[in-house]
Amino acid sequence: MSDLAPRPRFAIVDIARGVAIIAMVAYHLCWDLSYFRFIAADVGYDPAWVLLARSILAVFLFLAGVSLVLGHGSGIRWRSFLRRWIFVLLGALAISVATSFAFPQSFVYFGVLHAIALFSLTGLAFLRTPPWLAITVAAVVIALPFFYSDPLFNEKAWSWLGFWQVPPPANDLVPVFPWFGAVLLGIIAMRLVLAAGWSNRLAAIAPPGRLPRLLAFLGRWSLLIYLVHQPILLGLVYPAAALLQPQVAMRDVTFLRSCQSTCEAGGTPADMCVTYCQCGLAGVTTNNLWNAVETGMVTAAEQALLDAQNRQCSAVIYPELNASP
Repeated sequence: MSDLAPRPRFAIVDIARGVAIIAMVAYHLCWDLSYFRFIAADVGYDPAWVLLARSILAVFLFLAGVSLVLGHGSGIRWRSFLRRWIFVLLGALAISVATSFAFPQSFVYFGVLHAIALFSLTGLAFLRTPPWLAITVAAVVIALPFFYSDPLFNEKAWSWLGFWQVPPPANDLVPVFPWFGAVLLGIIAMRLVLAAGWSNRLAAIAPPGRLPRLLAFLGRWSLLIYLVHQPILLGLVYPAAALLQPQVAMRDVTFLRSCQSTCEAGGTPADMCVTYCQCGLAGVTTNNLWNAVETGMVTAAEQALLDAQNRQCSAVIYPELNASP
């Protein structure tokens, strides 16, 4: 079986892919730092961080669609396609196995690589179809989850389709709807560029300098980088967390921030709230009440300690509470 000749590489596409993989690695580093409490940001749930993650994912999948057209738009090079597809599939399976041990309750069962493996296959069907058909399907795939959902898709077995009402726990979940739409947009965009005869202009965009060359290099190896970057990051962050125990310091910061907000909302001046909350933190630590504070599951004895601590700290900022009647 002979392969068709591939198109020349477009440096600008490799550079864009290099930027995307750097952004994804940076996001995952921040996620790891957040998970181990090195930073206060809730990277997995904060709306700004979620928007950033989805933006990076959209670019990554868009470029996957672009690459499909560049690699196979003039005819599918099956040997090359299957070699890369098997590599992606094995990488996806490796991630599922590894995360099932590391995060059994939220392991990755349909993440970025799983999606790319499926989307690469389904995307082949749109390399030669009329553009209007690809555009229509892309619009439906992207829009449908905004209009339809069902509790059935809350289950892991069906959640990969994307019509959930409450997504199941997973550290990475990239469902078909709407994310296959991003791949289709990449396919459509590159097909239009080539049909307009702009390929020479695109090929001519090759910024000089070390940085563009580095980005292009990273873009050419983006798949391998994606596979190895998280084990490397966790291999660095996890031992550092075990040694430095940042969760202890972050726990104190979180307690003080929450206490300060609640105290000021009750009308107490900010400087007095600082004193009150420092007193409360000392009491929680001394009496080993962290489990009660963090879980809300308080025994009668713990509640008695919390009440006594509250009276003691209130008396610190309101000395008149200590006055005899």
